[in-house]
Amino acid sequence: MNSSSTDPDTALAALRYRNAARDLEHIVCHIASRYIAQQVPLTWRLLHAIEAEALADLGFASRHDALLLGLFQRPAGLPYPETDDPVNFGASNALPAVFAFAVVAYDEAQREAKRLAAQKRHPAKGARRMRAWGG
Repeated sequence: MNSSSTDPDTALAALRYRNAARDLEHIVCHIASRYIAQQVPLTWRLLHAIEAEALADLGFASRHDALLLGLFQRPAGLPYPETDDPVNFGASNALPAVFAFAVVAYDEAQREAKRLAAQKRHPAKGARRMRAWGG
């Protein structure tokens, strides 16, 4: 007998996976933000360190069962460099979850930095400069 996509067990498993993925993304973004704040470039070695720290997070491990946690482990057959070279995946979109979350965090930080730099160079016309006392 085939189970349909509306099977309650399948729906629950999908919900648990989405919750775990969101949880892991939050953890990875928090870890990456520490390095971003220090302006540490994303290298392969740092990416591996972020991955190790995120997957070792005790809160993450306590909130999700071992089977689910295993889904986020990078397969042993997917070796990545462990060098101080900058991370570059090229056009690949098949990344381990932690790697993808870290790359997105760095990309967003870079876009925000560029936006702020452009805003600083070209302030909006008619924009008033705020004074410390609110005037």
